[in-house]
Amino acid sequence: MPRPTAAQLSYGSVTVVFSTLAMLLLFRTSSDLGIAVIAAAGLALGLLVAVTVPAPTRRRTSPTGAAVSAHQDARPAQEPGDRAVGRVQRTIPAARTSATRVGEHSLRH
Repeated sequence: MPRPTAAQLSYGSVTVVFSTLAMLLLFRTSSDLGIAVIAAAGLALGLLVAVTVPAPTRRRTSPTGAAVSAHQDARPAQEPGDRAVGRVQRTIPAARTSATRVGEHSLRH
């Protein structure tokens, strides 16, 4: 199990404190059982918040040694006839009709 991050710990702790305080003021209970139930509910809510805080994404290194994040790896492929260096083309879905492809082909040349 990975260690919790500082954000997860802080969000969970703040949630426990404020939710427990709010429930104690809202329900105005003075019995020991009521306070114990509210404290347990506050802890459960804080744990839920701490678990649902998104963890930071891990960075991988590229073959050149530079750090690359996970979302930068998913790039569309470039077309072989593309004249502009580094320009990325959108992929054309296979469901298009041949008439649309002919029209696109005449626009490119």
